[in-house]
Amino acid sequence: MAFWKREKKGPPEENPEGKKKPGLIRRLWRKFRSIDWKNPVNRWKLLFVSLFIVIFGLTFVGGAIAFTNSPSFCKACHEMAPEHVTFEKSAHNQVTCVQCHIAPGNVEMVLHKIGSLKEVYYHITGVPDPIVQTVAVLDENCEQCHSKNRLVTATGDLIVNHEGHIKEGIPCVVCHSGVAHAKVVERGINGSESYDAWTMENSDKLMDQKYMRPNMGSCIDCHDQVNQGKKPWKDYSYRVPENPHAEGHSDKTKGNEAEAAKLSAAEEEQKSKEATQDIILQAIGKQKTDVKLSMECFTCHQEINTPQNHDIAEWNQNHGGYAFQELDKCMNCHQDEKWIKHFGKQNIDELLNTSSDKEKYTANMIQVKDQSRQNHFCSTCHANRPPGHLDSDTWLTAHAPKAQTNEEKANCYVCHDREKPDENATGIKAPTDVYCQFCHRTGFKGEKL
Repeated sequence: MAFWKREKKGPPEENPEGKKKPGLIRRLWRKFRSIDWKNPVNRWKLLFVSLFIVIFGLTFVGGAIAFTNSPSFCKACHEMAPEHVTFEKSAHNQVTCVQCHIAPGNVEMVLHKIGSLKEVYYHITGVPDPIVQTVAVLDENCEQCHSKNRLVTATGDLIVNHEGHIKEGIPCVVCHSGVAHAKVVERGINGSESYDAWTMENSDKLMDQKYMRPNMGSCIDCHDQVNQGKKPWKDYSYRVPENPHAEGHSDKTKGNEAEAAKLSAAEEEQKSKEATQDIILQAIGKQKTDVKLSMECFTCHQEINTPQNHDIAEWNQNHGGYAFQELDKCMNCHQDEKWIKHFGKQNIDELLNTSSDKEKYTANMIQVKDQSRQNHFCSTCHANRPPGHLDSDTWLTAHAPKAQTNEEKANCYVCHDREKPDENATGIKAPTDVYCQFCHRTGFKGEKL
């Protein structure tokens, strides 16, 4: 009798003792044991069924793996909206998530799938907020598509010896961390409160090429540390965003808070500003002691270099007029984001309410003044007293001819406030506490009170 055929049921047996009927598994096991395995036909049937089960199982597992590897599967979870939208807008939108996030090989794939079962648990019980990348993308993933022998970028401008960096053990993600997801974790715009805002319609406002391309600040920071004898890429935390959920993070935060308590907010800001300005001075060739890796433009750039008008006599004293007329061109090189590795935390609502269309710059002294005060590059010099001001007692009676016209007065307002600044004001503060009306209390020549 074939072992999968149903036996003919006879009349129901009496059960006078009220014994419990065996369960389904036990009945199947008894039936399996009762089969005549000496019969070759039964053995062939068992082999056929076993092969069917194996093939069905492999097909099911393979299909499940292929389905869970697709970006469409990842976007099914609401919490993955920031990562999926940035992926779709990136240059890597033709590859699957696993091609970057899982080491090559079938064994690694299976192990990752098993480990990823915890993501199902998080999805049901509550995901970490915000979601943070804790595993850095491996070089071998990048090298599946990209050559390690590239010497210049696609534009032909940047000189980057990729092979030399790889031989030094510098991971690709140190420079290319935003290539797929626009550094949404670092910028702090992937929290649970932002999920609904991440749509393709909003993507242009939430993303920008500067967040996806290698940031010059990363190069500057690394070169600066190498000049100090360090290899920052050896530290795993240098490759991934800061993880607020990591064990020991709270202790680290407490340590930072204790250190910060010793310094006022202003002192802490000044300390950070001075460190950035020190790097800038190295980059423009003002400091050349113990420099192993130059940070001057021509070290890395073939086409971008110091503009010719910067070589004119007394450029430091005469560049204000150029800044007034062409501030937007100045900021192409001198904006803080060019010199700092990490982008600051952003407010997603402010990004959404800001027009993605860049307004054409028109000469505006207020903008020039604000940039000269808050911009790290400009304030490197603007925070210091100009050499042309002579001694204070001499300059006090000699500066009038330098501030007769409105244009000349505007130059003064770059560093000096016209009126006494409000201590409670939240605006951009002047680098000096000397303000014009401290002496000119009755007004200025030609002005009516």
